[in-house]
Amino acid sequence: MFRDPALRASLAMSMLVSAVMMATLVVGPFYLSGALGLDAALVGIVLSVGPLVTALTGVPAGGLADHYGARRMTIVGLIGTAAGCFLLSMMPAALGIPGYIASIVVTTIGYALFQTANNTAVMTDVQADRRGVVSGVLNLARNLGLITGASVMGPVFAFASGASDITTARPDAVAAGMQITFAVAALLIVVALAFAAWSGWRTSLRLRHHQD
Repeated sequence: MFRDPALRASLAMSMLVSAVMMATLVVGPFYLSGALGLDAALVGIVLSVGPLVTALTGVPAGGLADHYGARRMTIVGLIGTAAGCFLLSMMPAALGIPGYIASIVVTTIGYALFQTANNTAVMTDVQADRRGVVSGVLNLARNLGLITGASVMGPVFAFASGASDITTARPDAVAAGMQITFAVAALLIVVALAFAAWSGWRTSLRLRHHQD
């Protein structure tokens, strides 16, 4: 199963994107409370925007993947996720809650589109007797990405903020840590885009070989 280059690329992309999305849940609360000064209730409300957007865009994302092609929309989703991370990495704290929410919405829409299209692209070419196994492996890759994001992006944020105790760090240090963390996240999405391009190239070569 792992000899398939398209499947390997899809699993790698899923891990990278999931790690990045986990960063929004790990870093977001510290930024909202430490840099923007929100209380716990408002932090929870703002954090709920991401899951809400994911829930609302799941069905439209599936329709787009069916209409325009799963592999093409996988790349579009990655570009959207990268754009959201780039916005977060450049966003000054002066933009406040609206700026943060707008960036998260862009990131989350890109993630929902990527996740739907990537899963569709993988499952379309899988034989019926292997779909359960491949689906399980896709879920494993996503969960490994979430675990990695929690384990790696948190320390990146703490290091980038330059504070020995992130809970008592200055607001400007927290904001700087958030910006650097999402700059790293944007680079991870660029790596995922490279995997997507490589997978598309290998698929084109394979199709050309079969036609010859």
